[in-house]
Amino acid sequence: MRSTPRTARHRRPQRVLAIGVPLALAASGVLAYGSVFGLGPGDEERAAAAEAPAGATVAADGFASVNALGQNGTYGGRGGRTVTVKTLADLEKYAAASEPYVIVVAGEISMAPVGKEIKVASDKTIIGSGTLGHIVGGGFFLGQGVHNVIIRNLTIRDSYQGVWNDKEHDFDAIQMDGAHHVWIDHNDLRRTADGLIDVRKDSTYVTVSWNRLSNANKAFGIGWTPNLVTDITIHHNWIRETEQRNPSTDNAAHAHLYNNFMEDAAGTSIKSSYSNYARGRTRMLLENSYFQGMNNPVIRDATAALVQRGNIFSGTSGRNENGGGAAFDPKQYYGYTLDAAGNVPALVKSKAGPRGSVGTAAASTAAATRTLTVAKDGSGQYKTVQAAVDAVPADNPSRVVISVKPGTYRETVNVPASKPHITIQGSGASRKDTVIVYGNAAGMRKPDGSGTYGTPGSATVAIRSDDSQLRNLTVSNDFDEAANQSLNGHQAVALLTTADKVVLHGLIVTGDQDTLELESAAKDKPGRVYVTNSYIVGNVDFIFGRATAVIDRSVITLKKRWNGTSAGYITAPSTQAGRNGILINRSTINGDVSASSFYLGRNWHPGGDTAADPQATVRDSTLSAAIKRTPWTDMGGFSWKGDRFAEYMNTGPGAGPKSTDRPHLTEPQAASQEVSDWLGNWTP
Repeated sequence: MRSTPRTARHRRPQRVLAIGVPLALAASGVLAYGSVFGLGPGDEERAAAAEAPAGATVAADGFASVNALGQNGTYGGRGGRTVTVKTLADLEKYAAASEPYVIVVAGEISMAPVGKEIKVASDKTIIGSGTLGHIVGGGFFLGQGVHNVIIRNLTIRDSYQGVWNDKEHDFDAIQMDGAHHVWIDHNDLRRTADGLIDVRKDSTYVTVSWNRLSNANKAFGIGWTPNLVTDITIHHNWIRETEQRNPSTDNAAHAHLYNNFMEDAAGTSIKSSYSNYARGRTRMLLENSYFQGMNNPVIRDATAALVQRGNIFSGTSGRNENGGGAAFDPKQYYGYTLDAAGNVPALVKSKAGPRGSVGTAAASTAAATRTLTVAKDGSGQYKTVQAAVDAVPADNPSRVVISVKPGTYRETVNVPASKPHITIQGSGASRKDTVIVYGNAAGMRKPDGSGTYGTPGSATVAIRSDDSQLRNLTVSNDFDEAANQSLNGHQAVALLTTADKVVLHGLIVTGDQDTLELESAAKDKPGRVYVTNSYIVGNVDFIFGRATAVIDRSVITLKKRWNGTSAGYITAPSTQAGRNGILINRSTINGDVSASSFYLGRNWHPGGDTAADPQATVRDSTLSAAIKRTPWTDMGGFSWKGDRFAEYMNTGPGAGPKSTDRPHLTEPQAASQEVSDWLGNWTP
């Protein structure tokens, strides 16, 4: 450990927001599916009780996804009532309501008077229905303390009053004064009387993405405060034919601008005076953006820190500056993936702005998602989980949800590779309410006499299909080691995955030896698994395999062995060379075992495979006193020091300083071993 612990104003975002469960519920240990806020009062004739339209339940990325100020990411009105509006009166009423709402704008709404800015309250998603949603002659205002707001897929236009640099009319498309956790995404903002977007007066945790901003004097201004508070992400926007503030960023604590396309078209009356401006004490990172024809494309005050990386400048002139020291590393706060700067113009031209497929009725999505119910007492469609899996047709094109009512299901469950997009979820209030349990072990003989189960074959639940999920369940292997000491092969898997893009959320996975096996379909196949908000219990090699696996914000509980002794290994990765292995991140390792009795892991080379390159990283986690001072050890005649094992910024009595027997990542190494590096282009 470093002598001085790292401090940060932010906590990194929990991806549970991106996979459908608000963090407040996850933190309480209660997983709910469907509405989490309940219905708003009155107006039933206007409100749709059906699920929200396409694109209305997506959570923000960038700084808007960061957990801070009592708000866990930005997901708008998700979980609240969905209403469709076509009049100014209805839009104002629902936007200002105290309850969460998804507000679908399904027509052209004109402001009266011109320049009117609709006041938006917290917990709102305002989304255009396809390309129909237009706000004409005004915009939106988010005041002090307003938070968790999404403005998406709208066209906001034409408050222009005939004066180019208008000092009389402060008519913005979107203005926020002291708001936080706001996502502005896939909008078309144009021809306003002042700026298109203003992020003012200590507004923070804002993301502006995939918008078209055009034909205005100012694109947008950020800051206008002496305080270093504002954190903002601006990516994949097409900013064209705007004279200035593209954007202008004043005293922003962290401004991350990437993959934007700034364009001053030739042969028009609009001439840019400047593009990106880092003012005051702003810390700005500007990367992989494309500047076409802009005058003074990048400028900074002497007091600002501005770092440029990978930008392209075509036909630009005037000031193009960087310097002032290091800015910051966005990956300390959230994951992101850069597109090549040369691809940015074509990319944002084709994808920025409102989309016809967003904000439309969810009927087609609802029809495509099939739900099967399982109940032991016969009140569901099936009495066993496996029967429901068997009922799913091969090569199903869309998600099938198998909803399992509370109870204990003593069975094995196999989801074959031919049935992707399956979600098995418990419908109870707690993950303890629905239990799938069995007791096979590797050395046990199969009932048909065809040999022993082997380690993978012992699994209680096996997920072999891509894009599948387990949620809100307990999966257990209760093989009795004490009663089977004569058996050769005590490995007893509770849960096996051999697929790519597998989500395990809100689970208890419990066993003794080899509890959680995370594999890929073959050595040359990807096998990404994201485990979050879960409990994993075991004692010997109980998180193991060659998958690229993230154990995030979970609890790993160490268990005594069958004879009451304390000794074991948490991980046994068998990672293939060139791939990432097991990442334990922001988690807690505990258990009622003796001090200094458990290793963090050992290196598994299956069958003596010299091509394997096992990897395990444990970072930003709390380690109990059970962890040994030398936490890694050899396996099968291979030295762990020849493979990839490391820690970073762990705490607790089991943490220890860097040494030759306890490698720690350097800061640059840690920056490339984040959750986003493990998951790549997949966002669970």
